[in-house]
Amino acid sequence: MDVRRRILVLLAALAVVFVPSTAWAYAPPVPASIASMGDSITRGFNACGFYVDCTSRSWSTGSYSSVNSHYRRIQALNPSVTAFNDAKSGAKVADMAGQAASAVSQGAGYVTILIGANDACTSSEAAMTSAADFESRFRTALQTLTTGLPNALIFVASVPDIKRLWEVGKDSSSARTAWSALSICQSMLARPRSTDAADAERRDRVRQRVADFNAVLARVCGEQAACRYDGGAVFGYPFALSEISTWDYFHPNATGQRRLADVTYAAGYGW
Repeated sequence: MDVRRRILVLLAALAVVFVPSTAWAYAPPVPASIASMGDSITRGFNACGFYVDCTSRSWSTGSYSSVNSHYRRIQALNPSVTAFNDAKSGAKVADMAGQAASAVSQGAGYVTILIGANDACTSSEAAMTSAADFESRFRTALQTLTTGLPNALIFVASVPDIKRLWEVGKDSSSARTAWSALSICQSMLARPRSTDAADAERRDRVRQRVADFNAVLARVCGEQAACRYDGGAVFGYPFALSEISTWDYFHPNATGQRRLADVTYAAGYGW
């Protein structure tokens, strides 16, 4: 074999070795139906009107073109896909079993889950859901799904970093006023301008609880072959104040919902 041919063979071998693993990833069949489970974020709360659910703006099952939800992206591949939004504003992990039962009754082929913000965003640090209770309830809900929908694909998003919300909003007088007047997420957002050690430590503990919830989501989802966790993509997304509703400075606005759709879909099944 001459030198030129040896080089060509070597280059071909290297090309195979260094093909990104995602290029070989198996993309499952495009689903015929999608159901979303979660809380007010998945309901699109405050994304189109004052203190109302805006399900058309939902990152998961919304129909609004500029949000480009999971549903819209799947619809481009399967025009007959149907969507169900089973989320409920104010929901906590304790509500997931009921939502899972709804998804099962709908025969969903693809289920998205985003839950945990309300379990950490409470009236006080003491009122937060424990990690153990979070795990028990989430596992029960996931078992309902996997038993009732054995062929469905499940996507689990990580809980957003609520300390990031404090970081981007603490210097905004409008955000501080909304947080105080509406008693929003006081476990994290109480005394937002305080630099006292006690307040800094409280914020860190609340953030750690969110990290604990995400560890639970990753572990429990990882026990099921048909479940995919986002790998912490939502938690790690550095959202800006411009992506948050100016009605409460807590929920994503339509732009924030679009970013959430982008981040989660990229971490999903690769359709």
